[in-house]
Amino acid sequence: MARAPSDTRQNLIETANELIWLESYNSVSVDDICAKANVKKGSFYHFFPSKADLALATMEYCMQQTIADYDDIFSPRRHPIERLDQMADYLYEKQEKMRIEHGQVCGCPFITLGSELAAKDEAIGEKVRDICAKKLTYYESALRDLIAYKEIDPTTDVKLKAQEIFAFIVGQIILARIKNDLSFIRHSLKSGLRDLVGIQQKVENVAS
Repeated sequence: MARAPSDTRQNLIETANELIWLESYNSVSVDDICAKANVKKGSFYHFFPSKADLALATMEYCMQQTIADYDDIFSPRRHPIERLDQMADYLYEKQEKMRIEHGQVCGCPFITLGSELAAKDEAIGEKVRDICAKKLTYYESALRDLIAYKEIDPTTDVKLKAQEIFAFIVGQIILARIKNDLSFIRHSLKSGLRDLVGIQQKVENVAS
């Protein structure tokens, strides 16, 4: 039975996401995507004028998934420290799932595409910047609440600190992929984020 057009399009998006995530944009061809998705090349070009257009659709698909997850993780119902801790757990669990499935640390598809194409393709560059801006809003909200809870310095530059959080996470994910090792993300990302933000570890007074 033939696939519905919407199923074929989604199949191409999910296949491209997997292949680009595992390898890179430039190393994956339209033929590779069609073969993996079991879709004819003519069908590919029916839905996407170019591989770059498919990459944009893939990034939007991933971002919508991330937004749904982040809306839960960064819910105002959670204490802001818990939000950061939950994000660290989420990042590790997502990377570990891919590592088990594919036998390697895969990193982040946004980082992979952004580092390859943001400076060369304006549409993809704009999409990467939009993704970065959306993630920063979650970090900024948590930081403002940390100030309100008196957990961090009230003079903290929220926008700058959010950018530092983003850069720290991106750097650790890149290193994990390079080293094929998730140990830092597993064991130290939470404490690293707390140190970066300036959350003081509370130590209970013990009577002598």
